[in-house]
Amino acid sequence: MADPVRIEELREALRGPVVEPDDERYDSARRVYNAMIDKRPRAIAQPVDAGDVMAAVNFARSRGLLLAVRGGGHNGAGFGTCNDGLVVDLCRMKGVRVDPSSGAVRAAGGCTQGEMDHAAHAFGLAVPAGIVSTTGIAGLTLGGGHGYLARKYGLTIDNLLEADVVLADGSFVTASASENQDLFWALRGGGGNFGIVTSFLYEGRAVSTVVGGVTAWDIGEGPEVMRWYREFAPAASDDLYGFLALFSVPPGPPFPKEIHTRNVCAVVWCYLGSPEDAEEAFRPVREFRRPLFHQVGPMPFTALQGLFDPLLPPGLQWYWKGDFVTELTDEAIEQHCRFGSHLPTPLSTMHLYPLDGAVHRVGRDESAFSYRDVRWSMVIAGIDPDPANTEAISRWAKDYWAAVHPYSAGGAYVNFMMEEGGERVRATYQHNYERLVAIKRRYDPDNLFRVNQNIQP
Repeated sequence: MADPVRIEELREALRGPVVEPDDERYDSARRVYNAMIDKRPRAIAQPVDAGDVMAAVNFARSRGLLLAVRGGGHNGAGFGTCNDGLVVDLCRMKGVRVDPSSGAVRAAGGCTQGEMDHAAHAFGLAVPAGIVSTTGIAGLTLGGGHGYLARKYGLTIDNLLEADVVLADGSFVTASASENQDLFWALRGGGGNFGIVTSFLYEGRAVSTVVGGVTAWDIGEGPEVMRWYREFAPAASDDLYGFLALFSVPPGPPFPKEIHTRNVCAVVWCYLGSPEDAEEAFRPVREFRRPLFHQVGPMPFTALQGLFDPLLPPGLQWYWKGDFVTELTDEAIEQHCRFGSHLPTPLSTMHLYPLDGAVHRVGRDESAFSYRDVRWSMVIAGIDPDPANTEAISRWAKDYWAAVHPYSAGGAYVNFMMEEGGERVRATYQHNYERLVAIKRRYDPDNLFRVNQNIQP
């Protein structure tokens, strides 16, 4: 453990602040999105530029300190923090610049998805990302990134043009298709194993107003809904994206009082075609069977991106389990509806996010993200504000996952995994794992960046 004098040396090397346990800001600074994570770092460095990041990396390496990197702090397993080590917290590295002539969007490593959405939306653009606007873009991107625009425009990494990276030796490089190509390949899905990204450059997509909303059926109709969904969703135009969700209806608008707290099987929609064509695009949904609730209409893309923010503020207890899914079998549907009928808490949920369309048009060897042939990315999330329910939500998520995992593709989206061990990480990268190991040995041979879904050098 570093002594106070050495931490003072770090403070002197940075323009940004360094927060220690005796600082009144410490308890606030050490919190992450998942309140189930309660770690106490030796110090929290908050860089304001790449030079600060380089100094912090050099300090941690030279002192033998455990190093964790925090972007938005959303990582479910708590990899944005650590005990007794140094956290490099990018919260002060903000700023988004949009080039209106090329449509390129540059965002600093500490930006959230909502901050990037806001800046790009002013230019009629969006970068494919996730579905919760408080998510940090760094962790989301490095894991692959999927959300409402995936079927039309691919994963977040499929829209990444370059990244500025501070490496384990403290040096600064740019990775792109034309320089440091092996690092660029690894960053696109390989997580935070290779360095700290201080800036991302993305291709912005022409997305402004979308037709979005929710259609919900009672969970008792779940088997029929899921069987219909598994046929309809993959066959639909790439302009139509809908993720399937099992949840308890929140007691508030836009849902009518008569369905509040009912467990439902629902689809959350995003249609990228013109509002005039939406009527025809949603016709099969209306003709399938009468739902409890159907509200779909034009809205700014930023509104859809922030739709779930009020329900999922920072400070809730979370336990996540994930898998990739190639075929939604009848046996799996039976288990989904069994667990979806007995949610442990009102916020607990399961989502199936489509990973087809443009995602399938990128080769499985073109980036570290290897599951290019699956249909869905599944997440099971036990969620509740009360720490007394931690065991209940964790047990439900684990049991649910154990029941459906036999029908999965084997690996999972790294951003939907807790600490699950090396074999699980290997399964997630499949045939790309050994190539990632070789790149890890080149850029981080001593495994300085190991507080993550770790690739062992």
